[in-house]
Amino acid sequence: MQKTYDIAVVGGGLVGMAIAYGLAKRGQRVVVCDGEDNSLRAARGNFGLVWVQGKGGTCTDYARWSLHSANTWQGMADELFQRTGVDVGFQRPGGFNIAQTADELAVKVESMRKLKQAEPALVYEVLDHDALAERLPAIGPDVFGGIYSPNDGHVSPLYTLRALFAAFEQAGGEYAPNLRVTDIRHLGNAFRVSMGDMAFEAGRVVLAAGLGNRDLAPMVGLSAPVKPLRGQIVVTERVKPFLAYPTIYVRQTVEGSVMLGDSAEDVGFNDGVTPDVLADIARRGIAPFPILKDVRVVRAWGALRVMTADGLPIYEESQACPGAFLATCHSGVTLAAAHCETIAPWILGAGRPALLDHFYAKRFSA
Repeated sequence: MQKTYDIAVVGGGLVGMAIAYGLAKRGQRVVVCDGEDNSLRAARGNFGLVWVQGKGGTCTDYARWSLHSANTWQGMADELFQRTGVDVGFQRPGGFNIAQTADELAVKVESMRKLKQAEPALVYEVLDHDALAERLPAIGPDVFGGIYSPNDGHVSPLYTLRALFAAFEQAGGEYAPNLRVTDIRHLGNAFRVSMGDMAFEAGRVVLAAGLGNRDLAPMVGLSAPVKPLRGQIVVTERVKPFLAYPTIYVRQTVEGSVMLGDSAEDVGFNDGVTPDVLADIARRGIAPFPILKDVRVVRAWGALRVMTADGLPIYEESQACPGAFLATCHSGVTLAAAHCETIAPWILGAGRPALLDHFYAKRFSA
């Protein structure tokens, strides 16, 4: 490792690498300090949705932030392919939120109505069963209807992470794995970052370490009140294409396998899988798509989301230690493009984007 850098990014997941790439391609000397390969990582357990529909029900700013990133995604995907040759599989055909009953659909529609009233750019259609079946021929007979939004899409999280690493290193960035940051000291115009007996200096530091931010943030006068929330995912064998659009709980990958999710479990730092939750996920996948009932499951996993109390992100620069930034969210895939193209320039000195006005940690102590 060098002894000095312009910027140190702590955390090599989707949040950290999107920001790090955005900084490196803008000419900064950037180092990413990452943990061990078996560290708890939301990035490698992600469902892969680039999703806007329904987000921001309690905070319209979150809907606008998600839409901003989704609108930026195609440009980032194209750029990553041009730089690395890695096709991240980004597609934006729109997405469906399926309802089994009339009451369920009514709740979803009311949420979308309120969101669109606050932000007209959030486009959607309400479909009954027959209209839904025209677009999703494999839909089951017991489905009542659904909502379609052209704002939504999906992508391969693993290929995205791979492409971000390759593009980051191509832009001159340095990746330092298996290093747990133990201390960060503000030196006035720089930061001293320590990993046990090793240390280096950086002009600025970005905390993007997911659940690790909770311990790191106070070192630079920030607060990251995050906790884990487990989600489990089921993956099937490859089957013939039957689902050309992502849905909120079921999506078919470009390779043909089907991903089913998700769950939300407050179980601490346990990222395992449980038969009862996996069975419930399978039932929720088969109900709208009976074609899945005889498809074999090939793997399943659990991963820990990085959650605040209200489920919304935190983006903040330290007042006590200027040059120290915090970035934490649970939508690392959806927001990756915004992190690369909007958060990175802010870290480099551009004005704080107005879209981020709600996302201070102080909202939790008010």
